Amino acid sequence: MLFTSALFAWAYLPIVLAGFFLIGRWSERGAALWLFVASLVFYAVWMPEFTLLLLASITFNYLVGQRIGALRSKAWLTFGVTCNLVLLAYFKYAGFLLVNFNAVAGTDWSFGQIVLPIGISFFTFTQIAFLVDAYAKGVREPSFVHYGLFVTYFPHLVAGPVLHHAQMMPQFARAETYRFNFTNLTIGMGIFALGLFKKVVLADGVSPYADAVFDGAEQGSVPTTEEAWLGALAYTLQLYFDFSGYSDMAVGLSWMLNIRLPFNFNSPYLATNISEFWRRWHISLSSFLRDYLYIALGGNRRGDVRRYANLLTTMILGGLWHGASWSFVLWGTLHGLYLVVQQLWSRLRGAAADPKVSPAPAASWAVRVLSWALTMLCVVFAWVLFRSPSLEGALAMYTAMLGLADIETGTALWNAGLQVSTGWLLCAALTAVALWPRNSNELGIGLRALVQGRASRVAFVAGASASLIAMLILLNNSRGVAGAFIYFNF
Repeated sequence: MLFTSALFAWAYLPIVLAGFFLIGRWSERGAALWLFVASLVFYAVWMPEFTLLLLASITFNYLVGQRIGALRSKAWLTFGVTCNLVLLAYFKYAGFLLVNFNAVAGTDWSFGQIVLPIGISFFTFTQIAFLVDAYAKGVREPSFVHYGLFVTYFPHLVAGPVLHHAQMMPQFARAETYRFNFTNLTIGMGIFALGLFKKVVLADGVSPYADAVFDGAEQGSVPTTEEAWLGALAYTLQLYFDFSGYSDMAVGLSWMLNIRLPFNFNSPYLATNISEFWRRWHISLSSFLRDYLYIALGGNRRGDVRRYANLLTTMILGGLWHGASWSFVLWGTLHGLYLVVQQLWSRLRGAAADPKVSPAPAASWAVRVLSWALTMLCVVFAWVLFRSPSLEGALAMYTAMLGLADIETGTALWNAGLQVSTGWLLCAALTAVALWPRNSNELGIGLRALVQGRASRVAFVAGASASLIAMLILLNNSRGVAGAFIYFNF
C-alpha cells in the first residue's frame, strides 16, 4: 500500500502503532515480532505472490550470515553473495539479457513473463551488506525476529534507504524503543507530513509536465527545444521531491516507532561538482556502492588509471542496479564519465595552482556559481536517460534539447492541456524550494528542538500535523489515480 493512501494512514499505521506499543508494555520480543509480521503484511498487500520469496531470502541469508560470523569463511561469503546476485539477476535482468542475446544471435528464446518483485533491489543489497559485514567485522545476529525485522522494516522495505545491521540492531535491543513516546510520535508526524507534502503537492504537481513531454517523445513526437528543456527540468524536480519525500516519510514513520533511519538526501541540487552531488543524493546507495563495490575493486589504491576504471565500473553497475535497460546503463556511464572528468580537472588545477596565491573572494564566488550551474546542467542532461524508457525516446529528447529538431510549434504540452508559461513558473518555484538552504533534515532537527520538553507545543504540532496529513491524503485520493513513488520500480 502507498504511504499516501487512506488505507495506510487511517487503518494500517494506527493499528501497527497501537499493537507495537501495547505489546511492548509486556514483551519487547513480542512487539518486535508484531512489527515483523506487520511489515510482511505491508509487503503482501503489494505482492502476496512474492511474500514467500521474501521470507525464503531472509531465512537463507540469516543462516548463511550465522555461518559466516562463526567461521569468518570467505567460501560462505562467496556462496551467500552469489546466491543473492543470482536471484536478483533472474528477476531483474534475465529478460533484458535474453532480448539482447536474441537480437545478436537471431534467436527467439523466451523465459516467459517475469514479474519483478517490488523492493528486491533494496532487500537484496541490505542483506549483501549484512553478509559482507559478517565476514569483515564478525557481525552475528542471534535473533531471527530482529534480523527479519531489519530486512522487512516497512518504512524502508520497498524503496530504501539501504540499511546496515549496525544502524538498526542496537535500536531493536533498546527497551525504550518499545515504550510509547508522544513527543517522538509528534516529531514523526511532522516529518511525515513534510514528506507527504513533497510527494502529493510538489512532485505530483509538476509530474504532468514531465510526463507529457517524455511520453510524447517516446511515442515518436519530437518536442520543441523549449518543451524538451521544460520537460527535463520538470522531471529533475519531480524525481527529487518524489524520492526525498518518500525518504522523509520513512524517517517520520520511524520516529513514531522510536527508531532512527539515516538521512538519504542532503540538498543534492546545491552540489558544485558531481562527487558532491553523489555524496548528497540517495546517500545510502552512494555509500553502499563506495564501500562494497568501488573500494572492493581497489578504489584509488592502484594508480590513476585503475582509479578511473573503478569509478566508471561502479557507476555503470549503479546505473544497471536501477533497471534492466540500456538507458540506465548509459545513464550510469555518463555519470561515471562525469566523475572521471572531474578527477582529471582537479588534478590539472592542483598541478597548476600556486599555493602562495589565494583567489579573490569575488572570483571564488563566481567560480562556485559557475561550478554549480555546470553540475546542474550535467545532472539534468543525464536525467533524460534515466526517465526515458527507450533509447529512441532519449534521442528524440536530446535532439530537441540541442536545437537539432526542425520543430517550431510543439504539441506535447498543448495536447495535455498544459501551458508552457505555467510550467516554467512552477519549475522556478520548485527550484527555489530545492535550493533553499534549510532542507527537510534541518527542519526535522529544528522541530525536535522546538517541541522537546514543551507539552503545549507538542500538542499543537501533533494537531497541526494530523490535520495536514488528513488534508493531503484527501487531496491525493480526490485525484482518482494514486501516484506511486518512482523508486518503487527499482
